[in-house]
Amino acid sequence: MAGAPMAGAPMAGAPKAGAVPEVSRNQVLAYRVAAHELDRAKSSAHDLAVLDLGVQDTPYGSAWLALAARMASPVPEDRLALVWSIRGAPHLHRRAGLATLAAALWPLSDADATARIADSHIKEGARFGMAAFTAVARAMRAVVGGIDGKPLAKGVVSAAVSSQVPAALTYWCKGCQAQHISGGLFQQAGLPAGVQLASPELAPGAQGSGSRPATRLAPIGGWPGVPAVAAGTGSVIATYLRLLGPATRAEVAKFLGTTQAEVRRAWPDGLAEIRVDGRRAWLPGDRVDALRSATAPRLVRMLPPADPFLQARDRGLLVPDRSRQAAVWQILANPGALLVDSEVAGIWRARLAGKHRLDITVTPFEALDSAARAAVETEAGHVAAARGAADFRVLLASE
Repeated sequence: MAGAPMAGAPMAGAPKAGAVPEVSRNQVLAYRVAAHELDRAKSSAHDLAVLDLGVQDTPYGSAWLALAARMASPVPEDRLALVWSIRGAPHLHRRAGLATLAAALWPLSDADATARIADSHIKEGARFGMAAFTAVARAMRAVVGGIDGKPLAKGVVSAAVSSQVPAALTYWCKGCQAQHISGGLFQQAGLPAGVQLASPELAPGAQGSGSRPATRLAPIGGWPGVPAVAAGTGSVIATYLRLLGPATRAEVAKFLGTTQAEVRRAWPDGLAEIRVDGRRAWLPGDRVDALRSATAPRLVRMLPPADPFLQARDRGLLVPDRSRQAAVWQILANPGALLVDSEVAGIWRARLAGKHRLDITVTPFEALDSAARAAVETEAGHVAAARGAADFRVLLASE
């Protein structure tokens, strides 16, 4: 992954031993806005820092809108690929780094694999640990890798894999009246198997209501094979800390879907301890000066659900008020988040009104001043353009 420090590598700029910088919540938020390049200075999606960790595409279309929040005019790039990666969720990544990422996300141990499976349908199978990941990844590669590059429907692949793996990794689905592979395990094994989501193309106009078209799977060309051992996990951790730090081991573990004990095994060198309003956290040492000097920008952005900025697991820092947290992160159908300067200042939703107009409802947590309201109108136009809508309307709602 471009730009991510490897575990064990020394980092320049780390503070001297014993010096523990203390920063405020406002500095952390300002630092993260800068780290996420929300100033729209980049002209190529491939060069965006958030691609070092991946951009989640949940619901369908979110990844494209996340790029649009960071670029004036994003365009599709063949150098990017949509795959199941972190926690088995669909993410946009740089194609050139997929094999390295697969090894970095491979379980560190049987205990790590069992923690990542965490499926009540296959409690016995979860105890297989790494053997479960290996069996499913190899079966998936055999099914998808033998199709000469032609995409297969997810259901077809799932059925074929289910028939080739130990029965303990499958369960009876009453709705389908069929024996199914555990969905979470199936998707987490996708990238190690060298499998990508073949459709639909991530492009303007492809994003509708958020309902993803039928998923098709295709092999990633030149795949080196299913990883034998994890390699580079510390790089993923360091990248999380660089983009969403300062953060704790518990927050990193939650992001990866594993335990603190497993994260500790891969904890990278060269980190600096930081106190955030008195709370102990960690940041790559070469980013301490940037954190200390960070100041809130003047901007308004409409972040989509699952935007990389919202992936931080310290939600209490991002949105201190619990009722507002519940509004931003819902159990189903999350809204987008309205970012004003460096604060999550509200939520937004969009829906098609007819064939060509997008209605965008913005619900600020507090009254917006005239400058912010004007900026919301501008940003809504940016969202509409990214969605391929010819016209749009902004509806301001009260909390």
